[in-house]
Amino acid sequence: MSEEDQPKDRPAPSGPPDQSPLPRPRVVRRREWLPSLIWLIPIVAALVGITLVARIILERGPEVVLTFKTAEGLEAGKTAVKYKDVQIGLVTSLRLARDRSHVRVLVQFNKEAQSFTAQDSRFWVVRPRLDTSGISGLNTLLSGAYIGADAGVSTETAGEFTGLETPPIVTRDDSGKQFLLRANDVGSLDVGSPVYFRRVKVGQVAAYELDGDGRGVTIRVFINAPYDKFVGMNTRFWQASGIDAQLSASGFTLRTQSLATILLGGIAFQAPDDAMGPVAKENAAFTLAQDESSAMKEPDGPSQTLLMYFNQSLRGLTPGAPVDFRGVVIGEVKSIGVEFDRAEREFRMPVLVQVYPDRLRRRAGESGTESRATQQERLRFLAEKGLRAQLRNGNLLTGQVYVALDFFPKAPPAKIDLSKNPIELPTVANSLDEIQSQVQEIATKLNKVPYEQIAGDLRTTLASLNKTLTTTEQTVSRINNDVTPELAAAMKDVRKTVNSAERTLADDSPLQQDMRQTLQELTRAAGSVRVLTDYLERHPESLLRGKPDDGKK
Repeated sequence: MSEEDQPKDRPAPSGPPDQSPLPRPRVVRRREWLPSLIWLIPIVAALVGITLVARIILERGPEVVLTFKTAEGLEAGKTAVKYKDVQIGLVTSLRLARDRSHVRVLVQFNKEAQSFTAQDSRFWVVRPRLDTSGISGLNTLLSGAYIGADAGVSTETAGEFTGLETPPIVTRDDSGKQFLLRANDVGSLDVGSPVYFRRVKVGQVAAYELDGDGRGVTIRVFINAPYDKFVGMNTRFWQASGIDAQLSASGFTLRTQSLATILLGGIAFQAPDDAMGPVAKENAAFTLAQDESSAMKEPDGPSQTLLMYFNQSLRGLTPGAPVDFRGVVIGEVKSIGVEFDRAEREFRMPVLVQVYPDRLRRRAGESGTESRATQQERLRFLAEKGLRAQLRNGNLLTGQVYVALDFFPKAPPAKIDLSKNPIELPTVANSLDEIQSQVQEIATKLNKVPYEQIAGDLRTTLASLNKTLTTTEQTVSRINNDVTPELAAAMKDVRKTVNSAERTLADDSPLQQDMRQTLQELTRAAGSVRVLTDYLERHPESLLRGKPDDGKK
Protein backbone atom coordinates (compact mmCIF):
# COMPACT_ATOMS: atom_id res chain seq x y z
CA MET A 1 0.00 0.00 0.00
CA SER A 2 1.33 3.36 -0.85
CA GLU A 3 1.72 6.09 1.56
CA GLU A 4 -0.99 8.05 -0.06
CA ASP A 5 -3.37 5.21 0.52
CA GLN A 6 -2.66 5.02 4.20
CA PRO A 7 -4.90 7.02 6.47
CA LYS A 8 -3.33 10.22 7.66
CA ASP A 9 -4.77 10.21 11.14
CA ARG A 10 -3.44 6.76 12.04
CA PRO A 11 -0.43 7.01 14.54
CA ALA A 12 2.89 5.77 13.44
CA PRO A 13 3.77 2.31 14.61
CA SER A 14 6.30 1.93 17.31
CA GLY A 15 9.33 0.06 16.33
CA PRO A 16 12.98 0.20 16.11
CA PRO A 17 14.29 3.64 15.30
CA ASP A 18 16.10 2.52 12.26
CA GLN A 19 12.91 1.52 10.46
CA SER A 20 10.67 4.08 8.63
CA PRO A 21 7.06 4.34 9.66
CA LEU A 22 4.48 2.65 7.40
CA PRO A 23 1.65 4.76 5.93
CA ARG A 24 -1.81 4.24 7.16
CA PRO A 25 -4.19 2.30 4.75
CA ARG A 26 -6.82 4.29 2.81
CA VAL A 27 -10.25 2.65 2.31
CA VAL A 28 -12.25 3.73 -0.79
CA ARG A 29 -15.91 2.49 -1.36
CA ARG A 30 -16.69 1.41 -4.98
CA ARG A 31 -19.90 2.79 -6.61
CA GLU A 32 -22.44 -0.10 -7.46
CA TRP A 33 -24.51 1.53 -10.32
CA LEU A 34 -25.37 -1.71 -12.18
CA PRO A 35 -28.49 -3.65 -10.97
CA SER A 36 -28.36 -7.27 -10.16
CA LEU A 37 -29.19 -9.83 -12.90
CA ILE A 38 -31.99 -11.33 -10.82
CA TRP A 39 -34.18 -8.38 -11.57
CA LEU A 40 -34.20 -9.12 -15.29
CA ILE A 41 -36.71 -11.96 -14.92
CA PRO A 42 -39.65 -9.98 -13.47
CA ILE A 43 -38.92 -7.13 -15.78
CA VAL A 44 -39.15 -9.38 -18.83
CA ALA A 45 -42.30 -11.04 -17.50
CA ALA A 46 -43.89 -7.66 -16.94
CA LEU A 47 -43.03 -6.56 -20.44
CA VAL A 48 -44.49 -9.75 -21.88
CA GLY A 49 -47.66 -9.30 -19.85
CA ILE A 50 -48.02 -5.70 -20.92
CA THR A 51 -47.52 -6.76 -24.53
CA LEU A 52 -50.18 -9.45 -24.29
CA VAL A 53 -52.64 -7.12 -22.63
CA ALA A 54 -52.02 -4.48 -25.26
CA ARG A 55 -52.44 -7.05 -28.01
CA ILE A 56 -55.69 -8.28 -26.49
CA ILE A 57 -56.95 -4.73 -26.17
CA LEU A 58 -55.95 -3.93 -29.73
CA GLU A 59 -57.47 -7.17 -31.16
CA ARG A 60 -60.59 -6.95 -29.10
CA GLY A 61 -63.71 -6.29 -31.14
CA PRO A 62 -67.05 -4.74 -30.25
CA GLU A 63 -69.54 -6.15 -27.75
CA VAL A 64 -73.19 -6.74 -28.66
CA VAL A 65 -76.20 -8.05 -26.85
CA LEU A 66 -78.35 -10.78 -28.42
CA THR A 67 -81.82 -11.56 -27.12
CA PHE A 68 -83.35 -15.03 -27.38
CA LYS A 69 -86.47 -16.58 -25.91
CA THR A 70 -84.40 -19.27 -24.24
CA ALA A 71 -80.71 -19.98 -23.58
CA GLU A 72 -80.97 -23.66 -24.52
CA GLY A 73 -77.54 -24.96 -25.53
CA LEU A 74 -75.73 -21.70 -24.68
CA GLU A 75 -72.97 -21.48 -22.07
CA ALA A 76 -70.91 -18.46 -21.04
CA GLY A 77 -67.25 -18.70 -21.94
CA LYS A 78 -67.76 -21.77 -24.18
CA THR A 79 -70.41 -21.04 -26.78
CA ALA A 80 -68.82 -19.59 -29.89
CA VAL A 81 -70.20 -17.28 -32.56
CA LYS A 82 -69.39 -18.64 -36.02
CA TYR A 83 -69.68 -17.46 -39.58
CA LYS A 84 -69.06 -20.14 -42.21
CA ASP A 85 -67.71 -22.38 -39.43
CA VAL A 86 -65.09 -19.74 -38.48
CA GLN A 87 -65.22 -18.41 -34.92
CA ILE A 88 -65.71 -14.66 -34.86
CA GLY A 89 -66.80 -14.19 -31.26
CA LEU A 90 -67.55 -15.75 -27.89
CA VAL A 91 -70.45 -15.64 -25.45
CA THR A 92 -69.18 -13.94 -22.29
CA SER A 93 -72.28 -13.83 -20.13
CA LEU A 94 -75.93 -14.88 -19.93
CA ARG A 95 -78.56 -12.85 -18.13
CA LEU A 96 -82.28 -13.11 -17.70
CA ALA A 97 -84.25 -10.03 -18.60
CA ARG A 98 -86.04 -8.12 -15.87
CA ASP A 99 -89.47 -9.07 -17.19
CA ARG A 100 -88.31 -12.72 -17.59
CA SER A 101 -89.60 -12.79 -21.14
CA HIS A 102 -86.25 -13.38 -22.82
CA VAL A 103 -82.58 -14.01 -22.27
CA ARG A 104 -79.83 -11.43 -22.89
CA VAL A 105 -76.62 -12.90 -24.28
CA LEU A 106 -73.45 -10.77 -24.19
CA VAL A 107 -71.16 -11.56 -27.12
CA GLN A 108 -67.58 -10.39 -27.51
CA PHE A 109 -66.59 -10.18 -31.20
CA ASN A 110 -63.13 -10.36 -32.67
CA LYS A 111 -61.63 -7.28 -34.26
CA GLU A 112 -62.12 -8.62 -37.81
CA ALA A 113 -65.85 -9.11 -37.09
CA GLN A 114 -66.55 -5.37 -36.95
CA SER A 115 -68.96 -5.66 -39.93
CA PHE A 116 -71.32 -7.90 -37.93
CA THR A 117 -72.47 -4.91 -35.92
CA ALA A 118 -74.46 -3.65 -38.94
CA GLN A 119 -78.07 -2.90 -38.09
CA ASP A 120 -79.48 -5.56 -40.46
CA SER A 121 -77.23 -8.40 -39.22
CA ARG A 122 -78.94 -11.62 -38.18
CA PHE A 123 -78.10 -14.13 -35.46
CA TRP A 124 -79.56 -17.51 -34.56
CA VAL A 125 -78.72 -20.58 -32.48
CA VAL A 126 -77.52 -23.60 -34.44
CA ARG A 127 -78.73 -26.79 -32.81
CA PRO A 128 -80.14 -30.11 -34.13
CA ARG A 129 -83.46 -29.38 -35.86
CA LEU A 130 -86.05 -31.40 -37.72
CA ASP A 131 -88.46 -29.41 -39.90
CA THR A 132 -90.02 -29.43 -43.36
CA SER A 133 -86.73 -28.51 -45.03
CA GLY A 134 -84.97 -31.55 -43.52
CA ILE A 135 -82.54 -32.30 -40.70
CA SER A 136 -79.90 -29.70 -39.84
CA GLY A 137 -77.30 -29.09 -37.12
CA LEU A 138 -76.26 -32.70 -36.66
CA ASN A 139 -72.63 -31.64 -36.16
CA THR A 140 -73.63 -29.89 -32.93
CA LEU A 141 -74.48 -33.19 -31.25
CA LEU A 142 -70.84 -33.60 -30.30
CA SER A 143 -69.43 -30.07 -30.42
CA GLY A 144 -72.38 -28.35 -28.81
CA ALA A 145 -74.63 -25.56 -29.99
CA TYR A 146 -73.22 -22.30 -31.34
CA ILE A 147 -74.56 -18.98 -32.58
CA GLY A 148 -74.68 -18.52 -36.35
CA ALA A 149 -74.28 -15.08 -37.89
CA ASP A 150 -75.12 -13.37 -41.15
CA ALA A 151 -73.43 -10.03 -41.76
CA GLY A 152 -75.60 -7.11 -42.78
CA VAL A 153 -75.04 -4.48 -45.43
CA SER A 154 -76.41 -1.44 -43.59
CA THR A 155 -74.11 1.48 -42.87
CA GLU A 156 -75.71 2.01 -39.47
CA THR A 157 -74.52 -0.06 -36.52
CA ALA A 158 -76.38 -1.40 -33.49
CA GLY A 159 -75.40 -2.78 -30.11
CA GLU A 160 -78.42 -5.00 -29.51
CA PHE A 161 -80.04 -7.55 -31.82
CA THR A 162 -83.04 -9.85 -31.63
CA GLY A 163 -81.98 -13.38 -32.39
CA LEU A 164 -83.91 -15.56 -34.86
CA GLU A 165 -85.63 -18.61 -33.45
CA THR A 166 -85.12 -20.56 -36.69
CA PRO A 167 -82.14 -20.38 -39.05
CA PRO A 168 -82.77 -18.33 -42.20
CA ILE A 169 -83.20 -20.27 -45.40
CA VAL A 170 -81.34 -17.72 -47.50
CA THR A 171 -78.27 -15.84 -46.40
CA ARG A 172 -76.93 -12.70 -48.00
CA ASP A 173 -73.99 -14.43 -49.60
CA ASP A 174 -76.23 -16.82 -51.56
CA SER A 175 -76.36 -16.02 -55.27
CA GLY A 176 -79.80 -15.72 -56.81
CA LYS A 177 -82.94 -13.57 -56.76
CA GLN A 178 -85.96 -13.22 -54.54
CA PHE A 179 -89.50 -12.87 -55.88
CA LEU A 180 -92.85 -12.08 -54.28
CA LEU A 181 -95.91 -14.28 -54.79
CA ARG A 182 -99.47 -13.15 -54.00
CA ALA A 183 -101.92 -15.86 -52.94
CA ASN A 184 -105.24 -16.23 -51.16
CA ASP A 185 -103.77 -18.62 -48.60
CA VAL A 186 -100.47 -20.33 -47.88
CA GLY A 187 -101.89 -23.83 -48.30
CA SER A 188 -99.44 -26.56 -47.30
CA LEU A 189 -96.39 -24.37 -47.93
CA ASP A 190 -93.85 -23.63 -45.23
CA VAL A 191 -90.46 -21.99 -44.93
CA GLY A 192 -88.04 -24.21 -46.82
CA SER A 193 -90.62 -25.71 -49.19
CA PRO A 194 -88.97 -26.43 -52.56
CA VAL A 195 -89.51 -24.50 -55.77
CA TYR A 196 -89.42 -26.57 -58.99
CA PHE A 197 -88.79 -25.74 -62.62
CA ARG A 198 -89.56 -28.66 -64.94
CA ARG A 199 -89.54 -30.89 -61.83
CA VAL A 200 -85.98 -29.77 -60.96
CA LYS A 201 -85.48 -28.08 -57.58
CA VAL A 202 -84.19 -24.56 -58.23
CA GLY A 203 -85.10 -22.70 -55.04
CA GLN A 204 -87.11 -22.64 -51.84
CA VAL A 205 -89.64 -20.60 -49.90
CA ALA A 206 -87.76 -18.03 -47.84
CA ALA A 207 -90.61 -16.47 -45.84
CA TYR A 208 -94.32 -15.66 -45.90
CA GLU A 209 -96.50 -13.14 -44.11
CA LEU A 210 -100.13 -12.14 -43.93
CA ASP A 211 -101.12 -9.01 -45.84
CA GLY A 212 -102.01 -5.91 -43.92
CA ASP A 213 -105.67 -6.01 -45.00
CA GLY A 214 -105.96 -9.71 -44.18
CA ARG A 215 -107.20 -10.61 -47.68
CA GLY A 216 -104.22 -12.68 -48.70
CA VAL A 217 -100.65 -13.68 -48.04
CA THR A 218 -97.32 -12.67 -49.54
CA ILE A 219 -94.84 -15.47 -50.08
CA ARG A 220 -91.16 -14.71 -50.65
CA VAL A 221 -89.29 -17.29 -52.72
CA PHE A 222 -85.59 -17.48 -53.52
CA ILE A 223 -84.40 -18.86 -56.88
CA ASN A 224 -80.80 -19.96 -56.93
CA ALA A 225 -78.43 -18.82 -59.63
CA PRO A 226 -78.22 -19.59 -62.54
CA TYR A 227 -81.84 -20.75 -62.56
CA ASP A 228 -83.10 -17.23 -61.80
CA LYS A 229 -82.67 -16.37 -65.46
CA PHE A 230 -85.61 -18.66 -66.29
CA VAL A 231 -88.03 -16.38 -64.42
CA GLY A 232 -89.47 -13.88 -66.88
CA MET A 233 -92.29 -11.39 -66.82
CA ASN A 234 -94.63 -13.97 -68.43
CA THR A 235 -93.76 -16.75 -65.99
CA ARG A 236 -96.64 -18.38 -64.12
CA PHE A 237 -96.36 -19.80 -60.57
CA TRP A 238 -98.71 -22.37 -59.06
CA GLN A 239 -98.93 -24.56 -55.99
CA ALA A 240 -97.64 -28.06 -56.60
CA SER A 241 -98.31 -29.16 -53.03
CA GLY A 242 -99.68 -32.59 -52.17
CA ILE A 243 -102.14 -34.33 -54.46
CA ASP A 244 -104.45 -32.31 -56.69
CA ALA A 245 -107.58 -34.47 -56.97
CA GLN A 246 -110.64 -32.97 -58.62
CA LEU A 247 -114.05 -34.54 -59.16
CA SER A 248 -116.20 -32.49 -61.50
CA ALA A 249 -118.56 -32.81 -64.44
CA SER A 250 -115.56 -33.64 -66.62
CA GLY A 251 -114.68 -36.65 -64.48
CA PHE A 252 -111.95 -37.48 -61.97
CA THR A 253 -108.59 -35.70 -62.37
CA LEU A 254 -105.41 -36.46 -60.40
CA ARG A 255 -102.21 -34.38 -60.63
CA THR A 256 -98.95 -34.67 -58.65
CA GLN A 257 -95.46 -33.20 -58.95
CA SER A 258 -93.14 -35.43 -56.96
CA LEU A 259 -93.02 -37.42 -53.76
CA ALA A 260 -91.33 -34.50 -51.96
CA THR A 261 -94.15 -32.13 -52.82
CA ILE A 262 -96.74 -34.66 -51.63
CA LEU A 263 -95.13 -34.73 -48.19
CA LEU A 264 -93.65 -31.22 -47.83
CA GLY A 265 -95.49 -29.12 -50.41
CA GLY A 266 -93.89 -26.99 -53.07
CA ILE A 267 -94.20 -24.41 -55.84
CA ALA A 268 -93.67 -24.86 -59.58
CA PHE A 269 -93.25 -22.27 -62.31
CA GLN A 270 -93.07 -22.19 -66.09
CA ALA A 271 -93.89 -19.82 -68.91
CA PRO A 272 -96.75 -20.66 -71.31
CA ASP A 273 -95.39 -21.90 -74.62
CA ASP A 274 -91.88 -21.24 -73.18
CA ALA A 275 -92.32 -17.53 -73.95
CA MET A 276 -91.10 -16.14 -70.65
CA GLY A 277 -90.43 -12.62 -71.95
CA PRO A 278 -87.82 -10.31 -70.38
CA VAL A 279 -85.98 -11.60 -67.32
CA ALA A 280 -87.76 -10.54 -64.12
CA LYS A 281 -86.00 -8.17 -61.74
CA GLU A 282 -85.32 -8.68 -58.06
CA ASN A 283 -88.45 -8.64 -55.83
CA ALA A 284 -90.82 -8.78 -58.83
CA ALA A 285 -94.39 -9.69 -57.86
CA PHE A 286 -96.37 -12.60 -59.36
CA THR A 287 -99.71 -14.27 -58.70
CA LEU A 288 -99.64 -17.76 -57.19
CA ALA A 289 -102.34 -19.93 -58.78
CA GLN A 290 -103.98 -22.91 -57.10
CA ASP A 291 -103.07 -25.42 -59.80
CA GLU A 292 -101.30 -25.69 -63.12
CA SER A 293 -104.41 -25.51 -65.31
CA SER A 294 -105.55 -22.21 -63.83
CA ALA A 295 -102.03 -20.82 -63.99
CA MET A 296 -101.37 -21.72 -67.63
CA LYS A 297 -104.71 -20.61 -69.06
CA GLU A 298 -104.77 -17.48 -71.17
CA PRO A 299 -106.04 -14.20 -69.71
CA ASP A 300 -109.80 -14.15 -69.63
CA GLY A 301 -110.31 -10.44 -69.92
CA PRO A 302 -113.34 -8.67 -68.43
CA SER A 303 -116.10 -10.87 -67.06
CA GLN A 304 -119.87 -10.58 -67.39
CA THR A 305 -122.39 -11.75 -64.77
CA LEU A 306 -125.61 -13.41 -65.93
CA LEU A 307 -128.69 -14.56 -64.02
CA MET A 308 -130.64 -17.67 -65.00
CA TYR A 309 -133.88 -19.05 -63.59
CA PHE A 310 -134.62 -22.79 -63.76
CA ASN A 311 -137.90 -24.48 -62.95
CA GLN A 312 -136.32 -27.79 -62.07
CA SER A 313 -134.15 -29.39 -59.45
CA LEU A 314 -130.55 -28.16 -59.18
CA ARG A 315 -129.29 -31.38 -57.63
CA GLY A 316 -125.71 -32.00 -58.84
CA LEU A 317 -125.04 -28.33 -59.66
CA THR A 318 -122.45 -26.75 -57.36
CA PRO A 319 -120.62 -23.41 -57.32
CA GLY A 320 -117.60 -23.69 -59.59
CA ALA A 321 -119.38 -25.90 -62.12
CA PRO A 322 -118.40 -25.04 -65.70
CA VAL A 323 -120.46 -23.01 -68.12
CA ASP A 324 -119.71 -24.02 -71.68
CA PHE A 325 -120.80 -23.19 -75.18
CA ARG A 326 -120.75 -26.28 -77.39
CA GLY A 327 -117.91 -27.81 -75.40
CA VAL A 328 -115.87 -24.62 -74.87
CA VAL A 329 -115.75 -23.54 -71.22
CA ILE A 330 -116.51 -19.83 -71.07
CA GLY A 331 -117.31 -19.35 -67.38
CA GLU A 332 -118.34 -20.91 -64.11
CA VAL A 333 -121.25 -20.97 -61.68
CA LYS A 334 -120.89 -18.48 -58.84
CA SER A 335 -123.93 -19.21 -56.69
CA ILE A 336 -127.28 -21.02 -56.64
CA GLY A 337 -130.40 -20.41 -54.58
CA VAL A 338 -134.18 -20.57 -54.40
CA GLU A 339 -136.80 -17.83 -54.41
CA PHE A 340 -140.61 -17.60 -54.52
CA ASP A 341 -142.26 -15.92 -57.47
CA ARG A 342 -145.34 -14.14 -56.15
CA ALA A 343 -146.73 -13.47 -59.63
CA GLU A 344 -146.57 -17.08 -60.78
CA ARG A 345 -146.99 -18.46 -57.24
CA GLU A 346 -144.21 -20.95 -57.65
CA PHE A 347 -140.63 -21.45 -56.66
CA ARG A 348 -137.80 -20.60 -59.02
CA MET A 349 -134.16 -21.60 -58.80
CA PRO A 350 -131.85 -18.65 -59.55
CA VAL A 351 -128.34 -19.45 -60.76
CA LEU A 352 -125.71 -16.71 -60.95
CA VAL A 353 -122.91 -17.38 -63.44
CA GLN A 354 -119.81 -15.48 -64.53
CA VAL A 355 -118.79 -15.73 -68.18
CA TYR A 356 -115.80 -14.41 -70.11
CA PRO A 357 -116.80 -13.32 -73.62
CA ASP A 358 -113.17 -12.90 -74.68
CA ARG A 359 -112.75 -16.68 -74.63
CA LEU A 360 -115.05 -16.92 -77.64
CA ARG A 361 -113.57 -13.83 -79.26
CA ARG A 362 -110.06 -15.20 -78.85
CA ARG A 363 -110.94 -18.46 -80.55
CA ALA A 364 -112.71 -16.57 -83.28
CA GLY A 365 -109.47 -14.76 -84.12
CA GLU A 366 -110.69 -11.33 -83.12
CA SER A 367 -108.51 -8.74 -81.47
CA GLY A 368 -109.11 -5.74 -79.31
CA THR A 369 -111.54 -5.26 -76.47
CA GLU A 370 -115.24 -4.53 -76.55
CA SER A 371 -117.11 -2.14 -74.36
CA ARG A 372 -119.69 -3.39 -71.92
CA ALA A 373 -122.50 -1.89 -74.00
CA THR A 374 -121.30 -3.77 -77.07
CA GLN A 375 -121.22 -7.03 -75.13
CA GLN A 376 -124.78 -6.47 -73.90
CA GLU A 377 -126.04 -5.73 -77.40
CA ARG A 378 -124.37 -8.84 -78.72
CA LEU A 379 -125.97 -10.90 -75.95
CA ARG A 380 -129.42 -9.55 -76.77
CA PHE A 381 -128.91 -10.33 -80.47
CA LEU A 382 -127.86 -13.90 -79.66
CA ALA A 383 -130.85 -14.36 -77.36
CA GLU A 384 -133.18 -13.29 -80.17
CA LYS A 385 -131.51 -15.93 -82.37
CA GLY A 386 -132.36 -18.64 -79.85
CA LEU A 387 -129.48 -18.59 -77.33
CA ARG A 388 -130.67 -20.34 -74.17
CA ALA A 389 -129.20 -21.89 -71.04
CA GLN A 390 -129.82 -25.52 -70.19
CA LEU A 391 -128.81 -27.86 -67.38
CA ARG A 392 -127.08 -30.99 -68.62
CA ASN A 393 -125.68 -34.05 -66.93
CA GLY A 394 -121.90 -34.01 -67.24
CA ASN A 395 -121.09 -37.29 -65.54
CA LEU A 396 -123.46 -40.19 -65.03
CA LEU A 397 -121.17 -41.71 -62.40
CA THR A 398 -120.93 -38.68 -60.15
CA GLY A 399 -124.20 -37.02 -61.09
CA GLN A 400 -122.48 -33.68 -61.70
CA VAL A 401 -124.49 -31.10 -63.63
CA TYR A 402 -123.22 -28.13 -65.63
CA VAL A 403 -124.77 -25.16 -67.47
CA ALA A 404 -124.71 -25.36 -71.26
CA LEU A 405 -125.31 -22.42 -73.61
CA ASP A 406 -126.60 -23.30 -77.06
CA PHE A 407 -129.03 -22.20 -79.74
CA PHE A 408 -132.56 -23.62 -79.69
CA PRO A 409 -134.43 -22.42 -82.81
CA LYS A 410 -137.72 -23.93 -81.64
CA ALA A 411 -137.56 -22.19 -78.25
CA PRO A 412 -140.23 -19.57 -77.51
CA PRO A 413 -139.08 -16.04 -78.39
CA ALA A 414 -137.66 -14.02 -75.52
CA LYS A 415 -136.21 -10.56 -75.04
CA ILE A 416 -133.44 -9.46 -72.70
CA ASP A 417 -133.83 -6.40 -70.52
CA LEU A 418 -130.43 -4.69 -70.58
CA SER A 419 -131.42 -2.33 -67.78
CA LYS A 420 -131.31 -5.14 -65.19
CA ASN A 421 -128.17 -5.91 -63.29
CA PRO A 422 -127.32 -8.73 -63.62
CA ILE A 423 -128.83 -9.46 -67.03
CA GLU A 424 -131.31 -12.35 -67.07
CA LEU A 425 -130.72 -14.99 -69.75
CA PRO A 426 -133.71 -17.21 -70.68
CA THR A 427 -133.49 -20.95 -70.11
CA VAL A 428 -134.99 -24.13 -71.53
CA ALA A 429 -135.81 -27.40 -69.84
CA ASN A 430 -133.53 -30.35 -70.11
CA SER A 431 -134.51 -33.15 -72.51
CA LEU A 432 -134.42 -35.60 -69.64
CA ASP A 433 -136.83 -33.42 -67.71
CA GLU A 434 -139.10 -33.32 -70.74
CA ILE A 435 -139.06 -37.11 -70.86
CA GLN A 436 -139.93 -37.21 -67.19
CA SER A 437 -142.82 -34.81 -67.83
CA GLN A 438 -144.07 -36.99 -70.67
CA VAL A 439 -143.82 -40.07 -68.51
CA GLN A 440 -145.74 -38.26 -65.81
CA GLU A 441 -148.46 -37.32 -68.33
CA ILE A 442 -148.66 -40.92 -69.50
CA ALA A 443 -148.97 -42.04 -65.89
CA THR A 444 -151.79 -39.54 -65.38
CA LYS A 445 -153.66 -40.88 -68.39
CA LEU A 446 -153.15 -44.42 -67.20
CA ASN A 447 -154.68 -43.50 -63.90
CA LYS A 448 -157.86 -42.47 -65.74
CA VAL A 449 -158.31 -45.90 -67.34
CA PRO A 450 -161.30 -47.90 -65.77
CA TYR A 451 -159.34 -50.91 -64.71
CA GLU A 452 -162.27 -52.43 -62.70
CA GLN A 453 -164.64 -52.35 -65.67
CA ILE A 454 -161.99 -53.79 -67.89
CA ALA A 455 -161.37 -56.52 -65.34
CA GLY A 456 -165.09 -57.39 -65.27
CA ASP A 457 -165.24 -57.57 -69.07
CA LEU A 458 -162.10 -59.63 -69.03
CA ARG A 459 -163.65 -62.13 -66.63
CA THR A 460 -166.68 -62.51 -68.94
CA THR A 461 -164.40 -62.94 -71.93
CA LEU A 462 -162.37 -65.53 -70.09
CA ALA A 463 -165.52 -67.50 -69.23
CA SER A 464 -166.62 -67.51 -72.88
CA LEU A 465 -163.13 -68.49 -73.90
CA ASN A 466 -163.19 -71.33 -71.42
CA LYS A 467 -166.40 -72.65 -72.98
CA THR A 468 -164.88 -72.34 -76.44
CA LEU A 469 -161.82 -74.24 -75.37
CA THR A 470 -163.97 -77.01 -73.93
CA THR A 471 -165.83 -77.34 -77.24
CA THR A 472 -162.55 -77.28 -79.12
CA GLU A 473 -161.19 -80.07 -76.98
CA GLN A 474 -164.22 -82.18 -77.75
CA THR A 475 -163.84 -81.51 -81.45
CA VAL A 476 -160.15 -82.41 -81.39
CA SER A 477 -160.93 -85.62 -79.56
CA ARG A 478 -163.49 -86.52 -82.20
CA ILE A 479 -161.01 -85.74 -84.95
CA ASN A 480 -158.40 -87.90 -83.31
CA ASN A 481 -160.79 -90.80 -83.18
CA ASP A 482 -162.36 -90.53 -86.67
CA VAL A 483 -160.22 -88.53 -89.02
CA THR A 484 -156.76 -89.32 -87.79
CA PRO A 485 -156.72 -93.02 -88.88
CA GLU A 486 -157.77 -92.06 -92.41
CA LEU A 487 -155.16 -89.36 -92.54
CA ALA A 488 -152.53 -91.81 -91.41
CA ALA A 489 -153.45 -94.24 -94.21
CA ALA A 490 -153.40 -91.45 -96.78
CA MET A 491 -149.96 -90.38 -95.53
CA LYS A 492 -148.68 -93.92 -95.97
CA ASP A 493 -149.90 -93.95 -99.60
CA VAL A 494 -148.27 -90.62 -100.27
CA ARG A 495 -145.04 -91.88 -98.76
CA LYS A 496 -145.15 -94.95 -101.06
CA THR A 497 -145.74 -92.73 -104.10
CA VAL A 498 -142.81 -90.51 -103.17
CA ASN A 499 -140.54 -93.49 -102.72
CA SER A 500 -141.54 -94.82 -106.17
CA ALA A 501 -140.86 -91.46 -107.71
CA GLU A 502 -137.46 -91.32 -106.05
CA ARG A 503 -136.57 -94.76 -107.39
CA THR A 504 -137.75 -93.75 -110.85
CA LEU A 505 -135.77 -90.53 -110.86
CA ALA A 506 -132.60 -92.07 -109.42
CA ASP A 507 -129.40 -91.85 -111.47
CA ASP A 508 -129.10 -95.59 -111.93
CA SER A 509 -132.76 -96.22 -112.76
CA PRO A 510 -133.71 -97.72 -116.21
CA LEU A 511 -135.71 -94.65 -117.04
CA GLN A 512 -132.72 -92.40 -116.56
CA GLN A 513 -130.54 -94.69 -118.73
CA ASP A 514 -133.13 -94.86 -121.55
CA MET A 515 -133.46 -91.12 -121.46
CA ARG A 516 -129.68 -90.71 -121.76
CA GLN A 517 -129.60 -93.07 -124.81
CA THR A 518 -132.46 -91.26 -126.41
CA LEU A 519 -130.75 -87.95 -125.89
CA GLN A 520 -127.54 -89.30 -127.44
CA GLU A 521 -129.40 -90.55 -130.51
CA LEU A 522 -131.17 -87.25 -130.84
CA THR A 523 -127.79 -85.51 -130.64
CA ARG A 524 -126.41 -87.68 -133.48
CA ALA A 525 -129.54 -87.12 -135.58
CA ALA A 526 -129.28 -83.40 -135.05
CA GLY A 527 -125.64 -83.56 -136.21
CA SER A 528 -126.66 -85.43 -139.41
CA VAL A 529 -129.38 -82.92 -140.09
CA ARG A 530 -126.92 -80.07 -139.58
CA VAL A 531 -124.52 -81.69 -142.12
CA LEU A 532 -127.33 -82.18 -144.62
CA THR A 533 -128.45 -78.67 -144.26
CA ASP A 534 -124.99 -77.31 -144.80
CA TYR A 535 -124.58 -79.39 -147.92
CA LEU A 536 -127.90 -78.25 -149.37
CA GLU A 537 -126.97 -74.67 -148.75
CA ARG A 538 -123.83 -75.15 -150.76
CA HIS A 539 -125.40 -77.42 -153.45
CA PRO A 540 -129.11 -76.72 -153.81
CA GLU A 541 -129.11 -78.32 -157.28
CA SER A 542 -128.47 -81.70 -155.69
CA LEU A 543 -132.20 -81.90 -154.88
CA LEU A 544 -132.80 -82.40 -158.66
CA ARG A 545 -129.58 -83.86 -159.88
CA GLY A 546 -128.39 -85.72 -156.80
CA LYS A 547 -124.83 -85.86 -155.72
CA PRO A 548 -122.22 -85.79 -158.39
CA ASP A 549 -120.60 -88.89 -156.96
CA ASP A 550 -123.83 -90.88 -157.58
CA GLY A 551 -123.71 -90.09 -161.34
CA LYS A 552 -120.17 -91.29 -161.69
CA LYS A 553 -121.03 -94.58 -160.23
